[in-house]
Amino acid sequence: MVQTLQNFINGTFVTPAGTGTLDIVNPTNGDVVAHAPISVQQDVDAAMAAAKEAFKSWKHVTPGQRQLMLLKLADAIEANSGELVEAQHRNTGQVRSLIASEEIAAGADQLRFFAGAARILEGKSAGEYFEGHTSYVRREPIGVVAQVAPWNYPFLMAIWKIGPALAAGNTVVLKPSDTTPESTLVLARLAGDILPAGVLNVVLGTGKTGAMMVDHKVPGLVSITGSVRAGIAVASGAAKGLKRAHLELGGKAPAIVFKDADIKKSAAAIAEFAFFNAGQDCTAITRVLVEESVHDDVVAAMVEHTRTLRTGSQNDEDNYFGPLNNVNHFNQVTSVVESLPPHCRIETGGHRAGEKGFFFEPTIITGAKQSDSIVQQETFGPVITVQKFSTEQEAVELANDVDYALASSVWTSNHGTAMRLSRDLDFGAVWINTHILLTAEMPHGGFKQSGYGKDLSMYGVEDYTRIKHVMSALDA
Repeated sequence: MVQTLQNFINGTFVTPAGTGTLDIVNPTNGDVVAHAPISVQQDVDAAMAAAKEAFKSWKHVTPGQRQLMLLKLADAIEANSGELVEAQHRNTGQVRSLIASEEIAAGADQLRFFAGAARILEGKSAGEYFEGHTSYVRREPIGVVAQVAPWNYPFLMAIWKIGPALAAGNTVVLKPSDTTPESTLVLARLAGDILPAGVLNVVLGTGKTGAMMVDHKVPGLVSITGSVRAGIAVASGAAKGLKRAHLELGGKAPAIVFKDADIKKSAAAIAEFAFFNAGQDCTAITRVLVEESVHDDVVAAMVEHTRTLRTGSQNDEDNYFGPLNNVNHFNQVTSVVESLPPHCRIETGGHRAGEKGFFFEPTIITGAKQSDSIVQQETFGPVITVQKFSTEQEAVELANDVDYALASSVWTSNHGTAMRLSRDLDFGAVWINTHILLTAEMPHGGFKQSGYGKDLSMYGVEDYTRIKHVMSALDA
């Protein structure tokens, strides 16, 4: 049955003012599963007005009360895991068991972290820094926050957006990706039974809808997880209104493998981290840099393990990863592989998997040069390159020689090597003998064209606050 989706504004689902719709397609088979509205200015205005009105009282809700509501929402998420998994699977084709563990369970856990964080926000202690006067610092919510979430992890990224914003006392207008809205709408419905009306609003639509949110006069901060192109557009739009921006953008993560690493174990782990979620992860390994003397051994071990990582089956539990998200993205990834320069060699994969949907075989490419677009530009699919290096300095130079700076990893048994590279790699995260693992207590965010601002951790919560200095005369 094809569903007709609605916006969630001021605590209820509402019919949008706009008449345009989008087909929501199941990428495992190409079937249309829902029709989503393309929200127009009137819809955005209504959501912003609801969030603005709700903020008047929400900002005075005590941290303890906010914590209790977020904890109740986390409980509701776990209790409705099955519905959330099915809603998301219809839109992404991801393996159901991985949605359940890596997004629903992880999202509930991270929301509980944000609930606790609501109670430990603080400013500097009070003191007399000017004679006869006492100063102190208030850490306050910003107000209404406009947020745009991506399609690669729809539910988890919604949690990363709303969790810190609500914990800090803001209200939210959130737009999920135009291809993956359903799990976010289930989240909104669950939140509607717990949060005051207008605290969380969800507006569906295209990039134009998102631009209306960014340009709107109400939000004090705009946040996006997406491509560099989209991030630049959001930052530019925010700058026009002197709004703060929070950007988590693309990546081109290197995994640097030294000859003293456990070759077979490292190669298997790197392949799994690279191809998880079809490589549709901005922190996923996309470039493997291998010390020259063990290059061939690493490639052989990676190819061997990669051929065990299946995709393309209509029974999702037979797959290690699901399809690419949509036909346009599938065509883009296909084009990248088909247009490789002649000096590149496809060691495995390189083509469609299965007979239905947008599945793509895990692909390993050798022979690429540092200047090739396959090395420099984000593919965002199950495609990785393997390059050689001869010295530690060369490894660092090759790793850093891209415009992205989100994530990286070092594979070695030498503690000194690991420590030097963790210092010298110009990335927001450096993993040692592992990759891609995240925890709510630690910050996630990059440098350069990977954006600015942090998700997760107390740093992420603080991004959704503002600082106020209060001074009082002692003899008044």
